[in-house]
Amino acid sequence: MRSSRSTGSSLRRCSGRPPRRPGRPCASPRIVARVRSTTLCACRAPHTQEMNVDVSVLGLGQMGSAIAERLISAGHKVSVWNRSKGKADGLVARGAFELDAPSEAWARSDVCITMVADSHAFADVALAPHGGLVHAAAGRGKTLIDMSTVSAEVSGHVAAAAAVGGVRYLRAPVSGNPGVVRAGNLTILASGEEAVFTSVEGLLRDIGPHVFNVGEGDAARIIKLALNLMVAGTAELLAECVALAEAHDVRRDKLLEVVGASAVASPLVKYKIGPLLADDYTSTFSSRLMRKDLDLALESAAAGGVPLPVTGVVQQLLQACISTGLGELDFMALLIRLQREAGQTSA
Repeated sequence: MRSSRSTGSSLRRCSGRPPRRPGRPCASPRIVARVRSTTLCACRAPHTQEMNVDVSVLGLGQMGSAIAERLISAGHKVSVWNRSKGKADGLVARGAFELDAPSEAWARSDVCITMVADSHAFADVALAPHGGLVHAAAGRGKTLIDMSTVSAEVSGHVAAAAAVGGVRYLRAPVSGNPGVVRAGNLTILASGEEAVFTSVEGLLRDIGPHVFNVGEGDAARIIKLALNLMVAGTAELLAECVALAEAHDVRRDKLLEVVGASAVASPLVKYKIGPLLADDYTSTFSSRLMRKDLDLALESAAAGGVPLPVTGVVQQLLQACISTGLGELDFMALLIRLQREAGQTSA
């Protein structure tokens, strides 16, 4: 184990919060004002009014690492773990403590954040008979925040086990990529018990300023999947837009200049203009992970009796990306797939 920090701080509720008035929605003017004021200095992790929190981050992929960096910058005492060794080195150099196993998290932390690849990985960390977070006696009264994108079914199993084990559980999937996290613009969707959300809201705002309490249960997970099916659909339409224009000898830079100034220029489209101009498909979110999220969206749709025809087609196109070696590239590799089909590239 490696450490450059000591433990001992405890999680405290933010002071000075006025009580919510009956009937007021979660996205009140007060919360909106807090979001706006935080965003003004978003490049630096804002420090909450709380005491520093002892927090563990389990899962050090691109997103987990960026989240841990934000928490360290905000002054929290951070412990980290990843299944494969080596990913913690940079965080340890910045002051984090590296855990040898997830089961060690509660001994050092009041809050444990999981940011893992999929439902299986989350179940393994949270529900393992020996060492699972929600079964550990040391976790009683402490808070598990899962920021991964996982199935409602697995999340429900974790919620039930957490209730038995006395672990407070909040679902908090996110919308954004590692660059968005580091820039301080991450959107966090939280659902679960109101008291649990209130107790960690300040910590969540140290990760990203746009924090939404969207209700009970797995409401946050459904909203996250709904957002991602729109992201994937937008990416395919953007790919088709580029392929159509280039088939008729329209320069890509001229096309994207117009697209970026038009009514269709959502923040997502604007994020993708630079990489498209550079033909850069370095992954901010891979085709493989996007297909996984669409799988979850289609499963949830089937459970609710809702047809999602466009999502089903885009899921198949992402699978085609994976099958042809594009799975670890950014999901905008949908354009490469389309160009190959159209004979626009020999790659």
